[in-house]
Amino acid sequence: LFPNLEEGLYKELLAHGTLKEVKAGETLLKVGQTIRSTMLIIDGLVKLYREDDEGNEFFIYHLNAGQACSLSMICATRHETSEILAKALTDATVLAIPLEYMEQWMSKYKSWYQFVISSYRKRFEELLKTIDAIAFTSMDERLEYYLKQQVVQLGNNLKITHQEIANDLNSSREVISRLLKKMETKGWVVIHRNAI
Repeated sequence: LFPNLEEGLYKELLAHGTLKEVKAGETLLKVGQTIRSTMLIIDGLVKLYREDDEGNEFFIYHLNAGQACSLSMICATRHETSEILAKALTDATVLAIPLEYMEQWMSKYKSWYQFVISSYRKRFEELLKTIDAIAFTSMDERLEYYLKQQVVQLGNNLKITHQEIANDLNSSREVISRLLKKMETKGWVVIHRNAI
């Protein structure tokens, strides 16, 4: 899952990391939570999103096995609290790396430094795609892109409600339902109760 790391770093990951099993729907990171470790995803799928003061959600991106939570890395290195929510979409296994080791490894292991920078870059690219979708595309284009991304992560049969999609896209259920109906009429999707 994490190739190209030095042998000594693998040993330290095993010695100092803590494996945590989480159930689907379990929250891994909350807004305002002090971050004392970063997460490497060993198995499963984790969703990251923002939440406003009224509890409205906005989907940011997914983390798969072999990826790290870059936002937790950023907050951890600066001793800040989280500004995002992370929730397991499936049962998942994560490796928690305490802050002090993460900092040591940045200077001790070139491969860890490269892994962290690469993780930042990938997540930054994901954020740019999200910003582009908001700024430069219509809601029907955003919905199409969103559904395609969900299919890549979860397969062709999406167990998701119109309200959950609306939450992720910061829209209303009515708008999403109308656009999905339009997609169904064109033969792009088949809508079932709580599934697409």
